[in-house]
Amino acid sequence: MSTVAVTGGSGYIASWLIKSLLQRGYTVKASVRYPDDPKKTQHLLALAGAKERLKLMKADLLEEGSFDALVEGCKGVFHCASPFFLQTTNPQEELIDPAVKGTLNVLGSVARTPSVKRVIVTSSEAAIVFNHKPRGADAVIDETWWSDPDYCRENQLWYPLSKLLAEKAAWEFAKEKGIDMITINPCCVIGPMLQPTLNTSCSQVLALIDGSETVFNTAYGFVHVNDVVDAHILAYEKPEASGRYYIAERCAHPLDLVKILKELYPHLKYPEKCSDDKPLVQAYQSNVEKVKKLGVKITPLKQALKETVESLKEKGFFKGDI
Repeated sequence: MSTVAVTGGSGYIASWLIKSLLQRGYTVKASVRYPDDPKKTQHLLALAGAKERLKLMKADLLEEGSFDALVEGCKGVFHCASPFFLQTTNPQEELIDPAVKGTLNVLGSVARTPSVKRVIVTSSEAAIVFNHKPRGADAVIDETWWSDPDYCRENQLWYPLSKLLAEKAAWEFAKEKGIDMITINPCCVIGPMLQPTLNTSCSQVLALIDGSETVFNTAYGFVHVNDVVDAHILAYEKPEASGRYYIAERCAHPLDLVKILKELYPHLKYPEKCSDDKPLVQAYQSNVEKVKKLGVKITPLKQALKETVESLKEKGFFKGDI
């Protein structure tokens, strides 16, 4: 099998992606910001095949040319590295610059590396749904939708803005340089964790079982991490793959998730109401026919939630009994 590169190797999606690529026989070069920190690397070095076919390298999203050595000799590049958190005091410095400049730095390295035949960029549902279109029960979201930068700025949606600007810049650069690029746009990614630290998306599930009294009155998509990884690899391997791929099992309100969790773990204490008194935000519909045609089989949300809770318990983030 050929050699591929993965950026942001210690992250949630990237860790599972590396595991799956190694299982398929690929040689993997992965970038990590802190290669000497066992919390960031131990779970990767312990993977089957890692000793023989995984090389960890230091790289920095904001340093131009930082990814040259990583992509050298690679046939494919998976760009997963991008900061993901929802609270920030300096969105430009903490979210937008690393997302946009980092993506362009990786693609710049690709443009200088003739061996690379295809790039898969991890974008987000955040680059799709945040615009002035109504997102009620009748709305059907797919990869033809785009978020609106003005809407994101007006509503201080800094993480969605970072993903939107990064993806827009990526498409523009790829077109200019003739790079064969595909984006995967997952919604909130849940499921078991490989890494020892709590990632932002799985913390959304922890918030529902840790004794919180209320939930945010919102609705967004959820999907199993393994489905997202499959989408990345199938998009890389299938010659006919192109463009953007939106992936979700469904959109749900946090109280919808509570109903499913109550079936699984009836003894736990759950929030029963929203943090505001407004009417419940309605879940929109998700059209994922394009990613299904790629060959991705979507894991039921109930199973994804169950595996997330079990992982939260196993990793010590949830202290109660399940």
